[in-house]
Amino acid sequence: MLDVGMQAPEFNLENQNGEKVSLSQFLGQRVLIWFYPKASTPG
Repeated sequence: MLDVGMQAPEFNLENQNGEKVSLSQFLGQRVLIWFYPKASTPG
């Protein structure tokens, strides 16, 4: 769990176009990372 102000760990994901994106690509920029539960699942 991250606390406010902590740096996020490095990670790699695919974007909506299937392209690989890593957090380090945004070094020096402000980035909003939004997580949400899988669609159509309870909770």
